[in-house]
Amino acid sequence: MPAITLTLREAIMHKINGKDEAALRDMIEGSIDVQEAALPGLGVVFELIWKNLDDAKQNELVSVLKQQVDALNLKPLR
Repeated sequence: MPAITLTLREAIMHKINGKDEAALRDMIEGSIDVQEAALPGLGVVFELIWKNLDDAKQNELVSVLKQQVDALNLKPLR
């Protein structure tokens, strides 16, 4: 049997395909504040969400992101 080669995006889409909303929520929540290996998967999920939002929802997400980043009060790296 020949090997199947998938891109990271394809592999993640196959992994989440068929999951119900509760399972998708569990997958997202289970990927937060854990090892950084989960971050590419969240990036693919975010990309899918982003592409399917209207401008108003995208602006809302950007606003929330900006507020949360500002609240971190990080000092510039030198």
